[in-house]
Amino acid sequence: MLIVLAATGVLRGFQDTRTPLYVAVAGFAANIALNALLIYGLGFGVAGSAWGTVLAQCAMAAAYLRVVLRGARAHGARLRPSAAGVLASARAGVPLLIRTLSLRGVLLIATAVAARFGDVDVAAHQITLTVWTLLALALDAVAIAGQAIIGRYLGADDAAGARSACRRMIWWGVVSGVVMGVLLAAASPLLPRLFTGDEAVHERLLPVLLVVAVTQPVAGVVFVLDGVLMGAGDGTYLAVAMLFTLAVFTPAALLVPELGGGLTALWWTLAGLMMGTRLLTLLPRARTGRWAVTGAVRA
Repeated sequence: MLIVLAATGVLRGFQDTRTPLYVAVAGFAANIALNALLIYGLGFGVAGSAWGTVLAQCAMAAAYLRVVLRGARAHGARLRPSAAGVLASARAGVPLLIRTLSLRGVLLIATAVAARFGDVDVAAHQITLTVWTLLALALDAVAIAGQAIIGRYLGADDAAGARSACRRMIWWGVVSGVVMGVLLAAASPLLPRLFTGDEAVHERLLPVLLVVAVTQPVAGVVFVLDGVLMGAGDGTYLAVAMLFTLAVFTPAALLVPELGGGLTALWWTLAGLMMGTRLLTLLPRARTGRWAVTGAVRA
């Protein structure tokens, strides 16, 4: 799985987003087929599901390695790792690891608070979190494009082009967020029935899904700015901003049950306060242009 993730990042850096799409679609299709064969056909149960995933991931890793190694040979790149390269990767990766762990901490705290409300609320929270993650991955498509495009402009010593692309992608984030929010709001009365027949869960879900729908435009911009700053190598700022967001979110979330709030209030802190804090930390950074450091300046 780590090989798959690393190779996907390499190909994004080469502006190749088609190969990861093809490999992902083929890999997940194979995973489904293997699961059906091993779980139901051969009766392996949960172990069959695990083996199906392992085999599919290995096949995806093999496909990626073939593409990456072929590209390395074509460009005359050495395949042996160097200490300088590993150190440079660590410098870029550690801040992003801190940023990601902080984000996961936010989600963990939100789930812990939801568990205090009871079984119905936990079920509704998990369904909402699944829907929110799905929308986040959809909106993240613009952010992934931002990583590649901004990296290309800055690598080509074109800071003005990078800033112009950033402004266009922010508007794309707003539009994408509005579209996602409208679609979710329209589907929210019917969506809960895809997950459960429990009417109590349905009642909890409807207002929470509407909170998620209303906050999607903010999420769209945040994900775009995340991608822009990642593409610019501004990982340290992202780490500090996410730690600050975690510090703001944690006491607010823990106070929700103490003040008599329920699941809807919790999601206002998650999709509203947390994402709003991220917007307030990332948007000013984008406007300053300090992130637009070209490859020539970094060298």
